[in-house]
Amino acid sequence: MNAQHEKTAAVPFGQRVRDWWNGLSRFQQWGVLIPLVAFLYLLPLLNPPLLTTEPGTDFQIALFNAARFALIAIGLNVVVGQAGLLDLGYVGFFAVGAYVAALLTSPESPLRWDYPWIAVIPVAMLVTMVSGVLLGTPTLRLRGDYLAIVTLGFGEIVRLLADNVPGLRGNRGFQDVGRPELENAAGAAVFNSTNGTPWYWLTISIIIVVLVLVGNLERSRVGRAWIAIREDEDAAEIMGVPTFKFKLWAFAIGAAIGGLSGVLYAGQIGFVNNQKFDVVTSVLFLAAVVLGGSGNKVGVILGAFVISYLPDRFQEIAEYKYLIFGIALIVLMLFRPQGLLGARQRLLARGRQAYQKLLGKPEQIATESSMLDSKKGVQG
Repeated sequence: MNAQHEKTAAVPFGQRVRDWWNGLSRFQQWGVLIPLVAFLYLLPLLNPPLLTTEPGTDFQIALFNAARFALIAIGLNVVVGQAGLLDLGYVGFFAVGAYVAALLTSPESPLRWDYPWIAVIPVAMLVTMVSGVLLGTPTLRLRGDYLAIVTLGFGEIVRLLADNVPGLRGNRGFQDVGRPELENAAGAAVFNSTNGTPWYWLTISIIIVVLVLVGNLERSRVGRAWIAIREDEDAAEIMGVPTFKFKLWAFAIGAAIGGLSGVLYAGQIGFVNNQKFDVVTSVLFLAAVVLGGSGNKVGVILGAFVISYLPDRFQEIAEYKYLIFGIALIVLMLFRPQGLLGARQRLLARGRQAYQKLLGKPEQIATESSMLDSKKGVQG
């Protein structure tokens, strides 16, 4: 009995939690997740004293910003975490989505249309997907640092176009960008720039849908191809994986999610100009993925929450956030290169069930960074 207790104590707490979670059926896992999701929806109404960002920052707006960052991190994780493509210009897709929303809904735009706001979402996602394909087609044969430099250039090109193309209005930007047209019983608009609660609920709902879709992709042939490319692109090519096609898919899907987040940002703030789409913002997006755990959807959501929420919660450190996050990333890369929650190399659902029936215990999960090779170090 004592030996068994000592053996259990020797297993890290995180590993015990993972073993417990993986030992649950899918139905039991949903039974755990549903109360958690309900708590997330109630969070802006509860405004817990320990979590609130007030009086420095409106708590509901802070929650929306954190949720928006999480959606961006999920999209970037498809590119960086799943396919292993280092993208330093993801802010470009975010900007494209925001500008599409502004051009189609702002009264200051000659392209304004009278369709419902919800119709803007698929248009913005389609435009950003096309921009991802246009960027990826000539550049995805590059690897490592070369690809990073090209994507960084793409982000800067989008910002410079917003500066210099007269139709994009530069620093003047677009006022009164469209948002969902929903009114309460008193006839007031539900979605506005001062009430973050409906925006937070909308973003959380979108995140759940995106997580389900991305999770299904990861378990499909596409996801397996992304993992093969991430681990060793040359080996994947030799084994018959059309690497260029699947890398292009990753860029297009990641771009679409980035465009979607841009539409939400533009609608909530109601104003779009060229000031929020610089390199620093793009690096913050990437930091959220690396900090949380590249390749792990829950990890990147945690990383996005840390990046977005902490400066709002602790106003006294807000002006030093870049220094603090930079030091945190250095320490993390030294002691835990896989991030706070590393990518888990695991079997699919039926494989886990077979493993447990044969061996009488949950599968053993390898937790590593999706950008780290245990034998060769960081992939270039």
